[in-house]
Amino acid sequence: MNVELRHLRALAAIGDAGTITGAAAALHVTQPALSRTLGQLEARLGAKLVERTTRSLVLTPAGLRLQERAHRLLNELDEALAEVAGGPRPLRVGFAWATLGELTVPLFQRWREANPDSPVRLHRCPEPDAALRRAEVDVAFLRTEPPPAPDFVAVALFREPRVAAVAEHDPLAASGAVRLADLADRTVAVCETAATSGAALWPPQHRPATADVANVDEWLTEIAIGDVVGVTAESTRHSHPYPGVRYLPISDADPLTVHLVQPRVPTHPGTDAFREHVLRSL
Repeated sequence: MNVELRHLRALAAIGDAGTITGAAAALHVTQPALSRTLGQLEARLGAKLVERTTRSLVLTPAGLRLQERAHRLLNELDEALAEVAGGPRPLRVGFAWATLGELTVPLFQRWREANPDSPVRLHRCPEPDAALRRAEVDVAFLRTEPPPAPDFVAVALFREPRVAAVAEHDPLAASGAVRLADLADRTVAVCETAATSGAALWPPQHRPATADVANVDEWLTEIAIGDVVGVTAESTRHSHPYPGVRYLPISDADPLTVHLVQPRVPTHPGTDAFREHVLRSL
């Protein structure tokens, strides 16, 4: 099909930017040149990859699939070239929010002591599963449903309780624990990145209102002010203590399952050893 790297880079950039203008700026090319490159790719594949209107640009289902694979291929190529030039890179571990809570520091310290020549770097990702598919990280901790086989291998590590986050001046803060019903008449803040707890936790007939926030900092601030409450994994208590916020156990919420996920074909030679280290350490 005579598809070139520049075609894949063009599609990846267009999908990321959402506009030809933004993608052209990211690639340092002109808009007409980028449009021609995209047209060449579609012609050579015989498939529509982008739907354009006067106001928007979206990838078609075929475009989305190819964009994700393009990211993966381009990242792996860039890493291979960088390794030739500068030596092996660190193992990249992705996570969305709280890593492993109080277990995080001991686990990574023991890895460093046992593997001084195999550094690990933590990467906070809005969507760790997408980062895995794009080969932006080599392994990830997930509290959401792992990507489906056959491309990935997921290992369940442990079950983690959920906790409520409320303002210190909230009447619930004096409680030793709460039930989901205690929160049902409140507004629950849901983080747009890495949300693990939403209205589906409650029965359909008694679900709370929800408010989307952009990130963990906004989530904590809104809770501390008292406008909303939050529901999160217990590890958040350790990773994100915050002035004015109190975490309370939820006695009747289903726990979360924490998974370690990696590609079936590892993108780093230390991936399997890191997985075994995690399993031994927990």
